[in-house]
Amino acid sequence: MAMWDRIKDQAKNLQQSQGARSAVGGHGAGSRPAGGSRSGGGSRAQLVNTLKTQLTSLKTELKSGAFRDASMAMCALVAAADGHVDAAERQHVESLILGNDVLQNFPADQLRQRFNKHADRLSANFLLGKAEVMQEIAKVAKKPTEARAVVQTGIVIAGADGYVEPAELEIIREVCATLGLSPTEFGI
Repeated sequence: MAMWDRIKDQAKNLQQSQGARSAVGGHGAGSRPAGGSRSGGGSRAQLVNTLKTQLTSLKTELKSGAFRDASMAMCALVAAADGHVDAAERQHVESLILGNDVLQNFPADQLRQRFNKHADRLSANFLLGKAEVMQEIAKVAKKPTEARAVVQTGIVIAGADGYVEPAELEIIREVCATLGLSPTEFGI
């Protein structure tokens, strides 16, 4: 737990040092509407980058099958936050998964197979699929480092395009509740 506290302190310091820069000339959220997210695109992008850094620093600890499975469930849930996953979105999220530094701990075919299984279930029946996916995610609830990393992975995937949809934020908050974590711990 001390390691997690140290990482949070480092992230807080990084955010504070970068906060002054983004307040003066922060970047927008790209082609997305400016009022669409609850905070500015620059601060959301900073959060995503900070979480990526934190995840990478924990790479050697995140090698369990439970983390792999919960992360793939989380990625599918974020992709389907609006109730469906089209082929282009599925391919985009799959490429983000395969390019994620921490998830490279696992064979690509395992990641792809688990992500697609969850995405298929969510596409077929969102409510039933969501219940199944949440059960998979809940398996890491008693492992604080893995639970936090699953939430961070979801935020990184959701924010990869520089914008986090309101439906994605709501899903991430629900996952936090399932894992017994506070969304404010992740800046959401």
